[in-house]
Amino acid sequence: MSATGATIATARSLPLLDTLQGGALSLRALLFSMRGRLDALGGVLRQSGWETAHATAESELLDRVGRREADLLVIGAAAGFNRPGIALTQAIRIRDARCPVVLFTERSSEEFAVEAMRAGVTDLLAENAFPHEIAAAIERLSGRPDVTSDDDAPLDGGGRMIGMSLSARGVRKSIRRAAFTQSNVLITGETGTGKELVAELIHRNSARASRPMVCINCAAIPDTLLESELFGYERGAFTGALTSTPGKLEQAAGGTIFFDEIGDMSPYAQAKILRAIESREIHRLGGRRPIRLDVRVIAATNRDLDELAMNDTFRKDLYFRINVARVHVAPLRERQSDIPPLIAHYVREFNRIFRTDVRDLEPETLERLIGYEWPGNVRELRNVIESAFGSRPAARIVWIDLPEWLRRRLGERAVSPGEQERIISALAATNWNKSKAAEALHWSRMTLYRKMAKYEIAPCNQVV
Repeated sequence: MSATGATIATARSLPLLDTLQGGALSLRALLFSMRGRLDALGGVLRQSGWETAHATAESELLDRVGRREADLLVIGAAAGFNRPGIALTQAIRIRDARCPVVLFTERSSEEFAVEAMRAGVTDLLAENAFPHEIAAAIERLSGRPDVTSDDDAPLDGGGRMIGMSLSARGVRKSIRRAAFTQSNVLITGETGTGKELVAELIHRNSARASRPMVCINCAAIPDTLLESELFGYERGAFTGALTSTPGKLEQAAGGTIFFDEIGDMSPYAQAKILRAIESREIHRLGGRRPIRLDVRVIAATNRDLDELAMNDTFRKDLYFRINVARVHVAPLRERQSDIPPLIAHYVREFNRIFRTDVRDLEPETLERLIGYEWPGNVRELRNVIESAFGSRPAARIVWIDLPEWLRRRLGERAVSPGEQERIISALAATNWNKSKAAEALHWSRMTLYRKMAKYEIAPCNQVV
């Protein structure tokens, strides 16, 4: 490999004395590039508190790595797929197996990424990555405290996500982790589970929270309007284009673009979106100059994209682009313990809207709702409670207050509830007083505790 004009940035591990004297750990990064000095990257590192140095030849880099001077190695992009960078990483790993290596590349693919990781590359970044993306990647590798380690930290706006089931807590944890990164996110789950809320919470708790989040319903934009809607248009681009208008992608500049139900996107639209994501550029209709695109992509679907991609119904390259971080929202039938707190939440909401004073549901009605499978999930549950308020209930919502279609559907199933449903119903009816719930169930408190652990039922009055 030619080392002509090469520059490398290395970082050495500082002794504890340096840390104590400086009050904070100052790390040094060593940079190497096949195309000249990485001055712009050095500026990004210095803004993040790093000291930078450059190696002018491969032999110098490997010598300094062998002396364990580096905390971080950054290798700049070579032409095309950066296979020289992979070879250099393999040589580095012979001398130092621990030091993080960040490799920039002009082009990438899934196969190349796998090859790079096997060679020992810690993180792979595009050559045209934005400064904040570089800073976030470097920060993750620096050994500094990771905010994602606090899985119990409150979410900004997290009160809108109701429930303390094991599944709900897992979704919150996934939201925190996704919010900390700049990676694209794919949210999966059935219709009505709250995927848009998950996307909003990821954006709201991310570094892009101060910038817009723009939502796009992928099933609602016909191909004939796709480019004008997403990319915008210049004045005179077509009949009726009286003024230049930015598209939705441009409106999300610096923020987040949310593709809802991306599994319903047409092949034509998939190709256009993939090109925009890969090139990080768009052209308005009738425009000549490219517009730089700085957005984070969050996508959601109720379809099995894994299967669609494997069957070539959905583009594999687009699937790999959006399926970086992943959040799955379980259906309501798999988290029955979340139903009572959701009902209580919607009762409070519709009390404000209808100016009523409904307290709760009668125990038998609540028990029947807990046992229902809720094919429409949380959205269906909300609609049912709203419908019940339309019948002007008294202090308690009773069976007759439920919509007729639901009563017919519930009347077809067995009346006797399962054990899990009876436990949740008893706890909800006693405001989660375990002594009273155990008494109502004719169990000891210890039996109730064991059953709650068995069904992973958590107290609904805990809020994250």
